Amino acid sequence: MNFEVVVTCAVTGAGDTTSRSPNVPVTPKEVAEAAIDAAKAGAAVTHLHVRDPETGQGSRDPKLFKEAVDRVRDSGTDVVINLTAGMGGDWVPDQDNPAMPGPGTDMINAEDRLSHVYECMPDICSLDCGTLNFGDGDNIYISTPPTLRRMAELTLEWGVKPELEVFELGHIRFARQMIAEGLIADPPMFQICLGIPWGADQSVDTMKVMKDHLPQDASWAGFGISRMQMPMAAAAVAMGGNVRVGLEDNLYLDRGVLATNAQLVTRAVEIIERMGGRAITPQEARNKLNLRGANG
Repeated sequence: MNFEVVVTCAVTGAGDTTSRSPNVPVTPKEVAEAAIDAAKAGAAVTHLHVRDPETGQGSRDPKLFKEAVDRVRDSGTDVVINLTAGMGGDWVPDQDNPAMPGPGTDMINAEDRLSHVYECMPDICSLDCGTLNFGDGDNIYISTPPTLRRMAELTLEWGVKPELEVFELGHIRFARQMIAEGLIADPPMFQICLGIPWGADQSVDTMKVMKDHLPQDASWAGFGISRMQMPMAAAAVAMGGNVRVGLEDNLYLDRGVLATNAQLVTRAVEIIERMGGRAITPQEARNKLNLRGANG
């Protein structure tokens, strides 16, 4: 059981969710406001994507990230900033010639995947630790070992903590290899990502198996998507982990009731408190995760 829980709120993501809920933030101003509201509700960490303000689609434009991050920082709200570094790994084979990229492909090198991280210098950035069939279509998310090693080298050099996002056991295996090679600063930080087709299923058994494969000194969090968001949050706390909630992973507070990010954080905090724990502050999270600015 974890009695001192780091709550992360992933406020928007890059998926096609804007048409399904008016509460999904799109502009940098909306993303920043969602992050601030989540922090006020009890989130110690906010995980940020940005979207094209015109189309609502996910974007990796460093200027949009910089505006969102600056708005959060300028607000005076204390919250740990965690930026996605998962954009730029999408491969969709052409229907007529699968050897060539088709519409939707967006493949860039390691340095470009981290250009916005260098621009903003957040506390944390995500590092998706392997390749995955992403969804039921032809979309493949690609993160090769050389790309991941280079991204790990850069984040280590900059002092940005990589959140090692793992979608199945092979991702944990490679993350442990990078740790053994000295590419990840101690203590390593993992995010167990459950329910995304076709990664690991979202169940208590799956979470425990993946947790048991983590390094002994690792800090970790877990999340599930859609209606399993809160059950997986409770399971993570019971197993000694931290939690992630937010509209990136789930749009609903209750059946048929659209949520806001702040409402999802409030619900997660209530669950943690009913289990006898508490959601810790951003500064306590920095100290616990050994982030830049730890120990005050």
